[in-house]
Amino acid sequence: MNVIKKIDIYLLRNFLGLFFATFFIAIFILLMQFMWMHVNDLVGKGIELSVLAEFFIYAVASVVPLALPLAILLSSLIAFGNLAEKVELTAMKASGISLFRIMRPLTLAVALLSIGAFFFSNNVLPKSQMKLWALIFSLRQKTPELDIPVGEFYDEISGYNIYVREKRNGDLINLMIYDYSGGFENAAVMVADTGRLSASADKRYLILNLINGESFENLDKKQQRATGTTKNIPYRRETFTQKQLLIDFSTEFNRYDESILEDQHVSKNMEQLLETIDSLQQVSAEKSREQSDKMIADRYFGRETTKDTVILPTELTQEQRSAYDLDTLWASMTLQNKKYILSLAYDKARTNKDQVDYNGIVLEDTDRTIRRHEIELHRKFTLAFACLIFFFIGAPLGAIIRKGGLGAPVVISVIMFIIYYIIDNMGFKMAREALWPCWEGMWLSSFVLLPIGIFLTYKAATDSPLFYPDAWKIKYKRWKEKIRTYANKHNRRSAT
Repeated sequence: MNVIKKIDIYLLRNFLGLFFATFFIAIFILLMQFMWMHVNDLVGKGIELSVLAEFFIYAVASVVPLALPLAILLSSLIAFGNLAEKVELTAMKASGISLFRIMRPLTLAVALLSIGAFFFSNNVLPKSQMKLWALIFSLRQKTPELDIPVGEFYDEISGYNIYVREKRNGDLINLMIYDYSGGFENAAVMVADTGRLSASADKRYLILNLINGESFENLDKKQQRATGTTKNIPYRRETFTQKQLLIDFSTEFNRYDESILEDQHVSKNMEQLLETIDSLQQVSAEKSREQSDKMIADRYFGRETTKDTVILPTELTQEQRSAYDLDTLWASMTLQNKKYILSLAYDKARTNKDQVDYNGIVLEDTDRTIRRHEIELHRKFTLAFACLIFFFIGAPLGAIIRKGGLGAPVVISVIMFIIYYIIDNMGFKMAREALWPCWEGMWLSSFVLLPIGIFLTYKAATDSPLFYPDAWKIKYKRWKEKIRTYANKHNRRSAT
C-alpha cells in the first residue's frame, strides 16, 4: 500500500510539474496571438503601465479556456511518454498494477482541474470579459500620441492638416498649417519658420506656438458660401512674430462604462444566462402569440356603407354568412364600389405585411440573442469536459508511442488540438447561425473526441502496438497471406 502511495505521489509530482510548465507556455503563445490581434489598440496611444498591466491580466483570463485543455493534453502525453520511454510504465504493469490504476491519481487531479475550470468559466471569466472589452473600447477611443512626421501631411488632429519640413531639438521647422476647423470652405492657411507643440495642464488641448510667420483667412465667409466662389472676396493677411493656437486635442484616458456590457452574454454566469434565456423565450412566445391572434382577429368584412360604399355587417351569424353569395354580391356592385373595396383590401394586405415583417425582425433578433446565451451556457460545461477528454487522449497516447520530451508529443498535441479547435469552431458557427441546435453545435467536438479517447485508452490498456511500424508490417503480411490463401481456394473451386 505504501508503494502504491509513493507511486501516486511520484506520478502526481511529474504530471503537475509538466502541467504548470506547459500551461504557462500555452498562455504565453495564446497571449501573444491575442496581443497581435489588438496591436492597433495599444501601439502609439501613450498608455500607462498600470493600464497595460490591467489589459494583460484580463487578456490572460480570456485565453485560459484554450490554454487549459492544451496544457492537459501536452502534459499528460509527455508524462506517460516519459514513463513508457524509461520502462517505468512496463515495470509498474509487471508488478501487477493496471494502467487504469496508474491513471487513477492523475484522473482525480484532472477531475479537480475540470471542476475548477467550470467555476472559473462561470464566475471569473464573465467578469474578466466584461472588464477586458470595456478596456478595449476605452483604448480604441483614446487619441493617439502626437507624432508629426517630416515631409508629409499629418491629419490626426481633427480639423487641421500640418506639414513639417524639418525637426530640430523638438522644434518644428518650416511648417504649414491648414485650419479646417471652420469647414473646408472657410479654411485658413498659416506658415511659420518655427513651431513648438505642448499640451495644456489638463491635457485637453494642444498649444502650438508659432514664430515668424504669416496667416491667410477669408473675411466675407457668408458671401463665399452664397456664391460658391472665391472671386472678389476679401481676405486677411497677417504677419506675426509670435502666435499661439489652442487646439482641442484631448489625450486623457477615459474609461468605458462597464455597466453597459453587463447585459451581454459573455458577462453573465450560469444563473444569469438561464434567467435571461427563460425571459427571452417568454417574450418570443408572447410576440408569436400576439401576431397569430392579430392575424386571426383581422376581418376583411364588417364595414358600414354609405351611398357610395358597400355595407357588410360587422358581426354575422353562421346562417347570415351562408346567405351571402360573394360572386353575386360582387357582380351587383358598381365600379366605384369595386374600386373602393379593392383599395381597402390592398391597404389592409400591405399593413398586415408590414406588421408581419416587423414582428419577424423582432422575433429573429430575440432568437439570435437566445442562441448566443445558450451557446455561452453550453460553453461553460464543454470546457470542463474537454479537459477530461484530452487527458484520456494524451495519457494513453503517451503510453502507446513511448516517447517523452518536447519532440513527438508536441507535434501530436498540436495536431490533436488543431483538430479539436476546427471541429469546435465549426460547431459554434452552426449553432450561431441556427443551422443546428445549440447543444449539438457546442458539444460536437466532445462527441467526436470522446470515442477517440475511449479507443486510445482501450488500446493502451491492452498493450496494443498501435503506432509500431513493424507491427503493422506483420499484420499486413498476415492479411496478404489470408487474401492469397482465399484466392487460391477460390481458383481451385472454379477449376473443379
